[in-house]
Amino acid sequence: MDPSPAHPRSSRFRESRAVLLSVPFALIAVVTVVDVLAPPEVHLGPFLVAAPALTASFAGPRTTGFVGAVAVLAQVAVAIARTSLTDLNHTFQIIALVLISAFVTFFAHLREVHERQLTRLRSVAVAAQQVILRPLRDRMGPLRIASVYLSAETEAQIGGDLYAAARTTDGTRLLIGDVRGKGLEAVGEASVVLGAFRAAAHLEADLPGLVGYLEAAVAADPDRGADGRGGGPGRPEEGFTTAAVLDVPDAEPSLRLVSCGHPPPLLLRGGRAVPLQVDHPAPPLGLSDLVDTGFTAQSFAFGPGDVVLLYTDGVIEARDASGAFYPLRERAADWPGDGPEALLRHLCADLLAHTPDGFLGDDAAMVAIERVGRLP
Repeated sequence: MDPSPAHPRSSRFRESRAVLLSVPFALIAVVTVVDVLAPPEVHLGPFLVAAPALTASFAGPRTTGFVGAVAVLAQVAVAIARTSLTDLNHTFQIIALVLISAFVTFFAHLREVHERQLTRLRSVAVAAQQVILRPLRDRMGPLRIASVYLSAETEAQIGGDLYAAARTTDGTRLLIGDVRGKGLEAVGEASVVLGAFRAAAHLEADLPGLVGYLEAAVAADPDRGADGRGGGPGRPEEGFTTAAVLDVPDAEPSLRLVSCGHPPPLLLRGGRAVPLQVDHPAPPLGLSDLVDTGFTAQSFAFGPGDVVLLYTDGVIEARDASGAFYPLRERAADWPGDGPEALLRHLCADLLAHTPDGFLGDDAAMVAIERVGRLP
């Protein structure tokens, strides 16, 4: 799936521009006709300035300049029809209309330049996301995998939510996490966790050892402050990352899970969605020095046909207009079952329909994994 689907509002706005363009021309026509038919003491010409001003709010400088020129010609026609082109009142109206049309056309040019800059920045953001948050392969050993990233902001393509997968000699390891905070600092910390996972997923023999390596990488990040707790300049609060790390062996109908303060995955089986709650959860990555505890992997049954859904808290904390949270467990259980991609399409559409205007309060990521069989 596309890791960052476009928001519905932006596409609807582009489609409405053609309809909006008819409004200033209708305004020019109405003002011109009424002004010609109005009594001599009534002058509606100044209302023509609204046409180019309105156009500048949604169209480019060429279209704005064209509408302004049409408005000026309409004003000239009114002057000729009512008195003469040299009438002092109409002359000043024409001059004012020309100046204001040129003024709003210039600002339409500035807005268009700014939009081109934003487009380039979004392109860079997409490229950065492909490097930092690489798309997951749709088939890894006996697993079918789908992933999606939903950004809370239309302009943003990357954030603190993260996921990754890696093949080992006898299975597949998966990671999903959520960095505390937003902006470039969250992106930087996400890249640290992802880089550590990709470097060690093939090397660490057991799952607790891999999670320990991730913890060490986060703790050693120099951007977290000299004391290792995110207390550097401008970062007075603790920085941490919640994470769920899974190991899915090829030859066993099971999975092993280490949870570091992350929402529990959901196991979808037989029309039910069961949270995979571990007995001994670990603290989020970056906080192990505050809580003296180890990392414990717990096993769960995961056979052919089963689907495991990983997600970040941006999904379950999405609210509707009344303030109710998104009921992920119930909605996932209602899914009729047709593969991980269909599951994520169903949940994404349902999640965006749940939130006002399809906008989330926080970034959200989901990964769906289905076991379809063993390696030959």
